[in-house]
Amino acid sequence: MSPATMIAFIERFLHENDVDSIQELEAKEEDDILVLFRGMELQGTVEYGFHGSASKDFGGMQSSKPLAVIRPADREDVAKVIRLASRLEHLTVAARGNGHSVNGQAMAHRGFVVDMKSMDPIIEVGPTGTYADVSGGTLWEEVLKRCVLSHGLAPRSWTDYLGLTVGGTLSNAGVSGQTFIYGPQTENVTELEVVTGKGDVTVCSRSQNSELFFSVLGGLGQFGIITRARVLLQPAPNKVRWIRVVYSEFSEFSRDAELLVTQSEGDSFDYVEGFVFVNSDDPVNGWPSVPLDANHPFDSTRIPRNAGPVLYCLEVALHHTKESDDRRCTVGIRVERLLGQLGFCKDLRFEVDLSYLDFLLRVKRAEEEAKASGIWEAPHPWLNIFVSKRDIADFDRVVFKNILKHGVGGPMLVYPLLRSK
Repeated sequence: MSPATMIAFIERFLHENDVDSIQELEAKEEDDILVLFRGMELQGTVEYGFHGSASKDFGGMQSSKPLAVIRPADREDVAKVIRLASRLEHLTVAARGNGHSVNGQAMAHRGFVVDMKSMDPIIEVGPTGTYADVSGGTLWEEVLKRCVLSHGLAPRSWTDYLGLTVGGTLSNAGVSGQTFIYGPQTENVTELEVVTGKGDVTVCSRSQNSELFFSVLGGLGQFGIITRARVLLQPAPNKVRWIRVVYSEFSEFSRDAELLVTQSEGDSFDYVEGFVFVNSDDPVNGWPSVPLDANHPFDSTRIPRNAGPVLYCLEVALHHTKESDDRRCTVGIRVERLLGQLGFCKDLRFEVDLSYLDFLLRVKRAEEEAKASGIWEAPHPWLNIFVSKRDIADFDRVVFKNILKHGVGGPMLVYPLLRSK
């Protein structure tokens, strides 16, 4: 007989009186914290016992009531809050951007939530036009409009949805269809101003306080709060040719996506992304989610007979400049050359021309429609994962074609990324 091991877990039994005592102790600790907090001289405002948006997030799956919501007026307010928190063992602080976390990351149970959007947005384009200094609570949508409309410039790397704060996406990654060229947004900043866990306001970059710089970028707010970022800029195009093509086979879809993102810079599209959709007429998960123009509907008779439960859409875009506007045939030639290499279903191709701003704000239109229908306020469980090239075919077979073959009630995005970026 082989030896057996038993592991017992012993949980402390709490008498009802003990529970009451613990609750009383917690209440006293909270009162003591608030006394200390009220002694700080903040330029911003504070809301106590807040039950609104700061007690939930976009995921809609969790809720947690903070002791207070701080709306700082400037970076020094943020620093004062963090200094106090660093002195108190059990006090938690969470920085909240525009509230699009999905698993409670922007909540602070019985702690402080710092509303970064309360600070005035600052967008200052540098004298050389190669960068902009942007406050952490500024929305990327605000950065887009200011830089493009006032200066003809734009950041190099975006997210699909721009109703997110600069500090929020830089604390994660910031991935979209431009990532294969420029890397995520975290690779497109050269300097940060950070409030550290001790409440120090520190400027950092690749060469100055570099350990802090690389820890904060993608650090999920665990190493500091971003109050300013220096974002790289480049000349903004005027228009975009936006194209979607459909595949019935994942092997061809993934092969073509890899082909496009491994071309030499300038020899591919300016944006490459994709998504999986259901092979049905479901208005949210199926064929109607693909067309870009209401006058060009999805013709399901063009789907190959051997297609499975899900189909695949490769989404690409090519920028126009002022000069190329007068040479539309040149843009068309480039598009046909690039698409000619691909193995999509030839009769399932959709394309439109639109302004650069309209292209980057494309998800905002979907947001407005979702808000009008009430869907925007529904729970939004969300998962982003990185899957290696070696495992992606198995992932398609098990997850897309099996577990998610009826859809998820929302987008199933696929970003082809390069490890080198």
